[in-house]
Amino acid sequence: MASQLFINGQWCDSSDGAVFDVENPATGELMGQSADASVEDGVAALNAAVDAQAEWASTEPRFRGEILRRAFDLVTARSEELAVQMTAEMGKPLAESRSEIAYGAEFLRWFSEEAVRVSGRYAQAPSGGTKLVTMKQPVGPCYMITPWNFPLAMGTRKIAPAIAAGCTMVIKPAALTPFSMVSLVEILEEAGVPAGVVNLVTTQRTSAVSTAIIEDPRLRKLTFTGSTEVGRMLVRQSATSLLRTSMELGGNAPFIVFDDADLDKAVDGAMLAKMRNLGEACTSANRFLVHESVASEFTAKFAARMSELPLAPLIDAKQRNSVAELVDDAVACGAKVETGGAVPEGAGWHYPPTVLSNVSRTARIWSEEIFGPVAPIYTFSTEAEALALANDTEYGLVAYAFTRDHARVVRVYEGLETGMVGINQGVVSNPAAPFGGVKSSGFGREGGFEGIDEYLNVKYVGFAQPL
Repeated sequence: MASQLFINGQWCDSSDGAVFDVENPATGELMGQSADASVEDGVAALNAAVDAQAEWASTEPRFRGEILRRAFDLVTARSEELAVQMTAEMGKPLAESRSEIAYGAEFLRWFSEEAVRVSGRYAQAPSGGTKLVTMKQPVGPCYMITPWNFPLAMGTRKIAPAIAAGCTMVIKPAALTPFSMVSLVEILEEAGVPAGVVNLVTTQRTSAVSTAIIEDPRLRKLTFTGSTEVGRMLVRQSATSLLRTSMELGGNAPFIVFDDADLDKAVDGAMLAKMRNLGEACTSANRFLVHESVASEFTAKFAARMSELPLAPLIDAKQRNSVAELVDDAVACGAKVETGGAVPEGAGWHYPPTVLSNVSRTARIWSEEIFGPVAPIYTFSTEAEALALANDTEYGLVAYAFTRDHARVVRVYEGLETGMVGINQGVVSNPAAPFGGVKSSGFGREGGFEGIDEYLNVKYVGFAQPL
C-alpha cells in the first residue's frame, strides 16, 4: 500500500520524492509506504488553506453540512474496508476497529447538523440606547495534529467541526498510522470538499514541518491530540502568534470501586475502561482504587476476565517496552502479578493483559500513563481517601466511579478534578458530549455543542439607536 499527500485538491508525492515505511505491529512486517512531506510541502498545504479560507467561510452552512452528511454515509458504507485497514496499521482487534469507525463517523453526522445552528445574540444594553449584537465567524486556517491510537476518529473529531464552522485546514496524522487518514481524506474529497479546504501532509519530519506551519502568521488555530510533553512544547511554539489552541493531552484516570458497588458491573466497567483500544487510550483507566473490604473479590474476578483475553499487539516496540518496564518496576517495588506480566515470545509487539495487586504508590506506574493492557490495583478505606488518591496526579482527563449511593455519586463527581466522569460505566466518550480535560490533560473541548465553538471567533457590534 502507498499513500500520497493531498494539497489544494490534488494528490501528489512529496516535493523531494521521500517516503517512509509503515509496519504492521502484529507481525513487524512492512505494510506499505507513505509520502514523507518536506517543509516546502507543509508550506504549500498552508498556502492552499489560506487561499481557500475566504470563499469557504462565505459558503452556506447547509452546503457545508451536506458535505459532512455525505461523508458520514460514505464512511458508514465502507466501514468494513476501513476497519480492516485500521487493524492492519494500528494493531487493534477488528471489533475495536469497527467500533472506532462507527464512533468516528458520528462526528461527521453530529456536526453536519450543527453547521446550521451557529448563531449570535441581539440585546439591549442595560443602560438603554445601545443595541448589542454578537456574531460568530470562522477562526481561519487550522493545523490539526492527530495521534496513532484512534487514527480515524481523532481526525473526524477535529475535521468535522472545522468544516461545519467554515475553517480550512492542514492535517498531519501520526507517521505510525497514516493510511486511515488518507482514506478519510479520500472520502471527504468524494463528498465534495472544495480544493484547498482540506489538505493532508504525512511526514516523519514532524518537527521541521510543524514548526514551519505553526510559526507562519497566517495560521490561526492549532489543535493537537497526544502526549502532555509534546502538548507543552506546541503551546510554547504557538505563543508567538497567539494562536487559538485546543490540547487533548495525557491522562492518569482513576477507577474507583466503593464498598457498595455492584462488583460484577464494576468488573464489566473495568474491562471497558482498561481494555478499550488495548489500553492505548488517554481515557484508559490507569489506577484502580478499590475499597479494602471488596478488593480481594474484585481483584480475583477482574484477573479472571483479563486472563481470558487473547493477545493483541501494541503499536510498536518502544511502546511495548515502555509498558514492560512499568510492570517490572512495580514488581520490584512489591507488586504481585495476578495475571500476565511478561513479554511473550514471537513476532509483533504483544504484551499480555495484566493485573497487579499490592502496588506501591512509590512505583512509577502510579504517576505515569501506562498506555497498555496493565491494571494496577490499590486499596482505600474511606471516601475522602479515595478522592484524595484519585486527585493525586497532575492529570485530569477522566475518572470512573462505581457506587449505588446516590448522595455519594454527587459528592464524587463534584470532588473529582477531571474534565469528565463516568458513573457506573466504563466508557464516557460520546460525539454529543464535550470531550476534554483539566490540569495537565489540556484544555478545549471536542464534540458536543461545545466542539464547534473551538473553531469560531465571537464578534461584538454595538450601535446606537436610532441609526
